[in-house]
Amino acid sequence: MGSALEAREIEAGEGHFTSEAEGDIEVEDGVLVIKRIRVRYQLRGCPMDKQAAARRAHEHHAAKCPVYRSIGGCIDIATSLEFVAG
Repeated sequence: MGSALEAREIEAGEGHFTSEAEGDIEVEDGVLVIKRIRVRYQLRGCPMDKQAAARRAHEHHAAKCPVYRSIGGCIDIATSLEFVAG
């Protein structure tokens, strides 16, 4: 998603764009299985006039995300985007 932000002239390097992920693991037939993944993106210092473009990039990034395309059909993946002053 960082490259999609940069294409819209939104700074994504050097700590401006970060992410944290967490997931839920359940036991099925004695085997640990990843069931859900939540990714929280933070965009620091994004100007107000660029935030709508950043939201659009976030809304459409799953279609181009290699991880989502690889495992999105078998693991529930949710993402959020938070703007942080900076």
